Amino acid sequence: MNSGPYPDCPLPPRPLAEAEQIACLRLIRSRRVGPATFHRLVAEHGSAAAALAALPEIARAAGVERYEPCPEAVVLQEIRAARAQGARLLCLGGPGYPALLAEIADAPPVLWVKGDPALLARPVVGLVGARNASSLGGRMARRLAESLGEAGFVIASGLARGIDAEAHRASLPTGTVAVVAGGLDVVYPPEHAGLAAEIAEKGCLLSEQPFGLEPQARHFPQRNRIVSGLSRALVVVEAAARSGSLITAKEAADQGREVFAVPGHPFDARAAGCNHLIREGATLVRSAADVIEALGVVAPPEPPLAVPDLPPLPGPVSQRRPLRDIAALHRLILDRLSPSPVAEDQLIRDLAVSAAEVTPELLTLELEGQVIRQPGGLICRP
Repeated sequence: MNSGPYPDCPLPPRPLAEAEQIACLRLIRSRRVGPATFHRLVAEHGSAAAALAALPEIARAAGVERYEPCPEAVVLQEIRAARAQGARLLCLGGPGYPALLAEIADAPPVLWVKGDPALLARPVVGLVGARNASSLGGRMARRLAESLGEAGFVIASGLARGIDAEAHRASLPTGTVAVVAGGLDVVYPPEHAGLAAEIAEKGCLLSEQPFGLEPQARHFPQRNRIVSGLSRALVVVEAAARSGSLITAKEAADQGREVFAVPGHPFDARAAGCNHLIREGATLVRSAADVIEALGVVAPPEPPLAVPDLPPLPGPVSQRRPLRDIAALHRLILDRLSPSPVAEDQLIRDLAVSAAEVTPELLTLELEGQVIRQPGGLICRP
């Protein structure tokens, strides 16, 4: 038996007729109808179409006069926009809908999918973290995503800046799913348009929202529940004490998913959330092997770490950069650093700025006491 919102849905799911798909879309797009209300109405009336027909009377009994459900023309326009983008519709209870996601109490009644929907049938691990990720945090996210991908897991995340983006890029060759907060045609943040296009080509983009919807603050927690709901486990890499990643971790725990966290330096605010999760019972993660062992999958041996090439020595700087540019570079460097040491050459690669530009500013920051240089070419923040 299926334990999701449609407990009597036969397995495998039957294909939904076009009229049923339209009814599902109209019901969930109607005013004051969210996933929980959708599931209750369908359970009470037997189908989305019957619930849709009863909706005006239900609203009238609740004191809402002249209530009208979402017009069919609006839904048909949404379907045309989706088809123009090459997206397909997955309905809860129909074929292709992710099985684990269907089990959560507030499962999205509909999902728009662009890319390879077969990835949704494979084992998924969610990987999320700080938007202002440190250099070490970014490296850890990449290593985890690559190793978990090589072990057969699809990586799910939210297409946000920082850890999310690193996880998606590293898992593109093995399988990645990006859950977006707005419509599939509205990329947020805008600078991830290229990454979203790559994921649509090689991975899978996912949204419960209609095309053209600009994401608002309330949409991001809704997105987060899908990331965790898709996943067998959730891994958090860097998170502040109050952050969206911790909200996702709470959703994952409430959904019965295993939560993992990467520990960090106690003086680094970006590690406060992960350290708190570990104290509250999350499994500590040192490498992908910890996740794979807990999920019962044999991990292939990880390749040895390659020794990075040293960057070329900086040449003479002919002209001092404008103070505004220097200040911006200082902020960029300090955002990437944490109390945990990182190799200087790795920092330069992560910044995507030439060594000739970064090295003099590192010396300036060191003289100001904002950066500490350690043996072995390592640097960190005090």
